[in-house]
Amino acid sequence: MTPITDPYIISDKTVKEPPSALYRQLAFLGPGFILSASIVGSGELIATTVLGAKAGFAALWIILISCLAKVAVQLEFGKHAILTGETAMQAFNKLPGLTLGKGKWIVWTIFLLAILKIVQIGGILGGTVIVLNMLFSGFSTSTWTIITTLVVGALIFNGRYGWIEKFSLLMIAMFTILTITSLISLRYTVYSFSFSDILDGLRFNLSGEIVGIAIGAFGITGVASDEIIAYNYWCLEKGYASYTGPRQETQEWKKRAQGWINIMYLDAFVAMIIYTVVTIAFYLLGAAVLHNRGDIPQGNQVIETIALIYTQSLGPGVKNVYLVGAFFALFSSLFASLAAWTRLYADIFGQIGWIDFSNVDQRRKMIAIFAWLFPFTWAAAYLFIDSPVLMVLSGGVVGSFMLFIVIFAALHFKYKRTTLVTSGLLYDTAFWISVISILGVGVYGIMKVIL
Repeated sequence: MTPITDPYIISDKTVKEPPSALYRQLAFLGPGFILSASIVGSGELIATTVLGAKAGFAALWIILISCLAKVAVQLEFGKHAILTGETAMQAFNKLPGLTLGKGKWIVWTIFLLAILKIVQIGGILGGTVIVLNMLFSGFSTSTWTIITTLVVGALIFNGRYGWIEKFSLLMIAMFTILTITSLISLRYTVYSFSFSDILDGLRFNLSGEIVGIAIGAFGITGVASDEIIAYNYWCLEKGYASYTGPRQETQEWKKRAQGWINIMYLDAFVAMIIYTVVTIAFYLLGAAVLHNRGDIPQGNQVIETIALIYTQSLGPGVKNVYLVGAFFALFSSLFASLAAWTRLYADIFGQIGWIDFSNVDQRRKMIAIFAWLFPFTWAAAYLFIDSPVLMVLSGGVVGSFMLFIVIFAALHFKYKRTTLVTSGLLYDTAFWISVISILGVGVYGIMKVIL
């Protein structure tokens, strides 16, 4: 078999049969790890703990919905990538609706909404800078901002898929271990919580003053809208579509396609377990420690306040250990987000006719340019606004609106574009639960704000 030189080009030469043994399938996992690196960061470290600090255990249900409800929509994006070999924006450009120039309205909408999320990623960069400044106070915040910007740009500038996947997995492991340890350690402190507290958090009830935070947390925890879109690129770059080969209406192709789809399902399931466990751990820590103390993370004191989670459960001596872990959590989001954004915007530019995305040289050149452009834009947003909590949660609200667009696309993919390989009752049920949950929470939140 000829090695894949460009995973965005599908040919008969790249076809590979999917392994049937589970231990061999594990070698083909990876796209979900990059998503987890993006998820296990700002959403959990900032948005989830802020929600827990303000709401106590009352909003645990929305965190669970946020982690579990969006997965089936994510799977539809991965499935579409495997069956068609299309990038996310190539697929979006085939959706029904108004065309503006060479791009459909939905491509332009994603273009503009993603720009609004510059504020959110700027908040993630700001949180990273604050951690570095607390660890190494010899440099100013501005200096650490420049250093962080240059480092993340350099890591993605020539970053190929394999490097991005491995580095993401390393950062996930670093912070997950510390967070779970902290949660277990709460059992031996005055902030220990009971099973009844958890049950209280599963009742569908939110007060008006925290519904805005809840909507923002729903948009940013679990698989967010931009991460669902990004999953398309990681499935392609992992090789799922290349291994499946050009679309053919033969039983052999359908069987091979279903085999790689099943591996993609396993990838998404493992990722879901990782980020759901960590997200719940963050929320419970915020509810148990910060809510009881009345400490609400805000402004540039967000990391210092959240550090109470660790100092109260493990003792003040672990503060620096926490800060190192916090750095990996935030930097993982920054790293994975930049990797995704470079591909997303290069793809958008291709669909509106500004570059030829299918040309590997043009695509890589554009990705390299964005690898430097976006970090400096995020840095400017942070230095101007200077409030990581506000910045991150505002991005979550934008992400919630983007989810409605993602749902529209997923419905079209499922019932118009990927019918050649049918799905079972369990998948269809999960898909509609996902769609209804996203719409339901969105409408619920809007009604609570209005009323």
